[in-house]
Amino acid sequence: MKEIKNIITEYHKIDFDKKKAALATVVKVRGSSYRSPGARMLITNDGRWIGSISGGCLEGDALRRAREVMNTGKPQVITYDTTAEGDSLGIGLGCNGIIDVLIQAIDESEIDNPVRRLESFVNYDNLSVIATVFRTEEVPGIAEQLWIDSDQKVQGDIVDEALREQMSKDLFLVQQNRKPEIKIYQEGRLEVFFEIVEPCIDLLIFGAGFDARPVVDLAKVMGWDVTVTDECIAHIAPARFPLADNVKLCKREHVKEEIKIKPYSAAVLMSHNYEYDFQVLKRLLSTDVNYIGILGPRKRVDQMFEALDSEGIQLTSEDKHRIHSPVGLDIGAETPEEIALSIVTEIQAKFTNRSGGFLKYRNAPIHHRDGKEDQVFKQVFINQAERNKRSI
Repeated sequence: MKEIKNIITEYHKIDFDKKKAALATVVKVRGSSYRSPGARMLITNDGRWIGSISGGCLEGDALRRAREVMNTGKPQVITYDTTAEGDSLGIGLGCNGIIDVLIQAIDESEIDNPVRRLESFVNYDNLSVIATVFRTEEVPGIAEQLWIDSDQKVQGDIVDEALREQMSKDLFLVQQNRKPEIKIYQEGRLEVFFEIVEPCIDLLIFGAGFDARPVVDLAKVMGWDVTVTDECIAHIAPARFPLADNVKLCKREHVKEEIKIKPYSAAVLMSHNYEYDFQVLKRLLSTDVNYIGILGPRKRVDQMFEALDSEGIQLTSEDKHRIHSPVGLDIGAETPEEIALSIVTEIQAKFTNRSGGFLKYRNAPIHHRDGKEDQVFKQVFINQAERNKRSI
């Protein structure tokens, strides 16, 4: 999502009276690739771009192809084969795959051009799916799309009723499975990339001490939305957290009413005040927040668990799975900045279903792969339907 946000920001800076632009999107990968399907770059005809579609080996040629698309206005799909040993695009750069890239011209006068369409997804709280045609012999044309909007309704360009109905069913199936896919229609004549569009992580920091600031700063580098809250007015001055999206004064007893929990929310309790953290934890347990990190030693959270039990609050296995304390990955963190790195990387690992270990010891591919379609996917720990809901 950060890459999409950066592209949107840069798009709004372009003077289209003087410049042309195009959007390049990776739509299919076979074999090894530095970037996954869904990676994008916005290109202007003066040779500038933001985002990336590879580790650097494709961008130069993509710029040349994008200029052609800007001039014709017609979308193109370019196939880059970097598997050949002597290929100038792949040799020495670690590439060993076949990458299909869709390039679309950006018409600023179109209210629904590719970048503006992406912009509509930025504020969605839930995971959505975009289906993009990238190979076809007939109608619909390349780059035509269907997608699921914020109201869970299907929108898009495709007018053929039978195809639209079939693709709509697949949109919701892909959304349910949370895995991008390539699907083929019309007896192999039509190829469509179903892309998962995930909201950015919504980080909620409870406790506005000095050690919260590096957590905020690093989370913003990741492109996350960040809210800092405390019940001490002296701690909660916005000037102390200039990068935070929200700095909010909130009493512990009002957490459920005043702090919005989203499907991609992660909470970190780091006030250094046992009673405050305990009361916030009690209230968060009755919400659908997917990650609860608690700063402090193990005996501190054990004490909280005992206190919950004495109040008749039984932790489910799901509760224990989402509570992380001591918070963070074991990287030998000591300073506030190192602890912030430990916390942020653990949250990233949680939301991508990874353990956070050394990649050198990983026997499986670096990226999760759907073997059938050879696509990269992410899995998020969200199972709201099965989660117990309790009131405090």
